[in-house]
Amino acid sequence: MKRLFFDYHMQISYSRPVSCCHYTIKCLPGNTDRQRVEEIHMELLPESRYCRGEDSWGNAMIFGSVEEAHDSFQYRIKGRVTTGLAESESLGRENLLGLYRYVGDASGGGLASAGESLKEYGKKLRQQYGGQASLELALEMMHRLHGDFTYQPHVTDVHTTAQTAWELGAGVCQDYAHILIVLCRLAGIPARYAAGLMIGEGASHAWVEVLDGQRWYGLDPTNDLPVNEDYIRLGIGRDAADCALNRGLVLGGGCQTQTVSVAVREIPADEK
Repeated sequence: MKRLFFDYHMQISYSRPVSCCHYTIKCLPGNTDRQRVEEIHMELLPESRYCRGEDSWGNAMIFGSVEEAHDSFQYRIKGRVTTGLAESESLGRENLLGLYRYVGDASGGGLASAGESLKEYGKKLRQQYGGQASLELALEMMHRLHGDFTYQPHVTDVHTTAQTAWELGAGVCQDYAHILIVLCRLAGIPARYAAGLMIGEGASHAWVEVLDGQRWYGLDPTNDLPVNEDYIRLGIGRDAADCALNRGLVLGGGCQTQTVSVAVREIPADEK
């Protein structure tokens, strides 16, 4: 068990003033079997009224609007979370299980979609490691994927599907997660995308949660290890599109640039 401090800062700068924007922010950890939120502080500039709520997957979010002209929008969310309270999480919303079993078609089936080459890769892994329990099979597939896929920034983007990333042979944590989700679902293992933060990353991170029996277990294919107390989960969903940390609609603005800074550290035992 660890107590972690996190600090997430996002700034969006516009080349021309925005007359109005509507935003949704999901950079908010929630309480689960694995983690407990101790405190959260939020700052938004320009200041605006907002509401709290949950999305369809149970992820905490805030939503609001800025109705005055501005050339930048930024938010900072920081707080303390106790992690590692359990190794897994209870089944929870069983009615969503069917959505975590579906593998989309590469022609337009979402980000966790597969074409023939990825399906063939999954078939070979099942032939080699089949007959094991769900978690053990998922772990074996994670180890193989970690060895067969290369971490390389800037070759994919937020819209890249699992199939496209697999064809490229390289990508980032989002791509590792989407590919492992496909491999698990092809093997009949419900799997979901998890977005969050991790000690030492300096950016947001993504991993996979797989169902074994009545419990969800976190697997991080990018680092080839089970999720432990170094992770803070922010959201879950079918794929990255369900877990976007911020979305918005703006009037005006021209071109925009985003700057993100993330810090996660363990809180010493003698620090209050």
